[in-house]
Amino acid sequence: MIRLADVTRYVRSKNAGPFWVTIDILFKDEAHYRRYKDAPAISAEKIAEYYEADPAALKVFQIDTLGAIKISLPRKQPQGGVLERDMHSGQQYVRLLGIQVE
Repeated sequence: MIRLADVTRYVRSKNAGPFWVTIDILFKDEAHYRRYKDAPAISAEKIAEYYEADPAALKVFQIDTLGAIKISLPRKQPQGGVLERDMHSGQQYVRLLGIQVE
């Protein structure tokens, strides 16, 4: 069982404005990036499922020169709104660490 946390150097999330969250997945090295960048567990459809978002609304960028994947998705609640629970989106990445990529 290989988890995303086992093949990455960093997985982080951050605020991308009042309506968006960005998740960065930075792999340990080029070999890990090449092997797992197209893993079904981190496809746009699966990421949308994990975050209960519309897959069509996600923006996914594979950045070969950095060995990274950048995913932007709409927030469920606007930043700073009454129901918003993570103002800077700094905790949104955690649910991805344990997913099986192989």
